[in-house]
Amino acid sequence: AVVSTQSGHYGRGLVEFYAPWCGHCKKLAPEWASAASSLKGKVKLGAVDATQFPDLAGRYGVRGYPTIKYFPAGAKLDAEEYDGGRTAGDIVAWAEERLEQFAEPPEIRELLNDDVFREECREKSICLVSILPDILDTGAAGRNEYLQILLQLGDKYKKRKFGWVWSFAGEQDKLQDSLEIGGAGFPALAALNIKKNAVLHHRGGFSKDGINEFLQYVIAGRIAPMVLRQDVPKLRKAAQWDGLDGQMPEEEDYSDLDDIELDDLEEIKIEL
Repeated sequence: AVVSTQSGHYGRGLVEFYAPWCGHCKKLAPEWASAASSLKGKVKLGAVDATQFPDLAGRYGVRGYPTIKYFPAGAKLDAEEYDGGRTAGDIVAWAEERLEQFAEPPEIRELLNDDVFREECREKSICLVSILPDILDTGAAGRNEYLQILLQLGDKYKKRKFGWVWSFAGEQDKLQDSLEIGGAGFPALAALNIKKNAVLHHRGGFSKDGINEFLQYVIAGRIAPMVLRQDVPKLRKAAQWDGLDGQMPEEEDYSDLDDIELDDLEEIKIEL
């Protein structure tokens, strides 16, 4: 339903400024109502009678009718001018494009269990699987640099609805083996289309530009996929990374061996 409003506080949505006597406004009304129904729960559509609230119309630079403004979030003087068509389909398409533009980037999820893999890979057309080096090889700063690259690319390609997951070398070794990923070392990345039983391996450097070029090739179909030669196994449960540097395992303390006398060694030899 179209919300009639005059407060100037619209949330994220489109607002039509109209006049009751305006012929073009009357023609737009059923299209506006239809678009409001299609966008329910996603984008609000409001309507303001500019003849009743001329100050409000003036605040947003309304000079003719109908005038449609897009408010990214709340009432703003720099509300964006709507420049789309006047059919319900045009309005819906324009609003959904803005939704994607302002949407949050996808989460880069650590592969902690099989549920994560199912949600990000089995239920999406393509997921990007990254296997990073062990934390002892990169430290927290190095790992976060890799994750930041993935986050930036996730934001750039959010319209594609890719899944984005990561683990580190050896943590999900059976998955690594099934995808044949990491043979040239880590970090490594592959695009997985599990519904087509296919995987595409990134052969370049693990950089924003390198992975971006790889994704362009994937989208354009310029890389031949490899058929998975074995089923993807169920993932084991893993402990979530705590965001800290790794700790070297404690070495065994052999200092007490210095206290052994040569006579003791002779006795050991005789007993043997």
